[in-house]
Amino acid sequence: MIWSRPDGRQAHQLRPLRFQRDYTRFAAGSVLAEAGDTKVLCTVSVQPGVPKFLEGTGQGWLTAEYRMLPGATPERQQRELIKLSGRTQEIQRLIGRSLRAALDLQALGERTLVVDADVLQADAGTRTLAVTGGFVALVDAIRPLIKQGVLVQSPIRHHVAAVSVGLLNGQAFLDLNYPEDVAAAVDLNVVATEELDLLEIQGTAEEGTLSRQQLNQMLDLAEQGIESLIAAQQQALAE
Repeated sequence: MIWSRPDGRQAHQLRPLRFQRDYTRFAAGSVLAEAGDTKVLCTVSVQPGVPKFLEGTGQGWLTAEYRMLPGATPERQQRELIKLSGRTQEIQRLIGRSLRAALDLQALGERTLVVDADVLQADAGTRTLAVTGGFVALVDAIRPLIKQGVLVQSPIRHHVAAVSVGLLNGQAFLDLNYPEDVAAAVDLNVVATEELDLLEIQGTAEEGTLSRQQLNQMLDLAEQGIESLIAAQQQALAE
């Protein structure tokens, strides 16, 4: 039986994507990223200094924090204050690793970029949208540093974007929404550059096993999605 997508999209289609730049006033970079009904506010702050293990190296750092706001889901989520869930820690580490890969940290100098990803509304794909939208906010945070002469050159080396791919009834589908995410036998999160060099693949077979042929099919679909996401980033940043 062929899976019928709840929103009528084709298997290779992304959800409608939107980046609202300069969404908040005080962050160096801020973007409200929307993919279908998922909405993530991505902000970037620039701070002097680096963690102790980098002091004196001339190298910068990027770290990320991720939170899901209480009203982001149909049932209210408890705020995570002191003790973070394993899921939250995993996601913010993914965001940090992915966006650090976009940077030449030596060119950044001894300063730290803090990326905050706050989920306002969740319909699956929050971590991938946080990476994709976080990159746009990152570029917006760095541009003034170059314009002001704080940085001699841009530390941005690559565009970075992320997307989910799921296997439903044996077929690969791009950019899952919540009903698909719940039903998927396999769910992959793929992070890559504009050259389609892979930065990270997260995934597991929830039911049974995954064949190499199916994995290849899912990665091919992810590449198509990454290309479209990066084109959308470039268009947003050119406006």
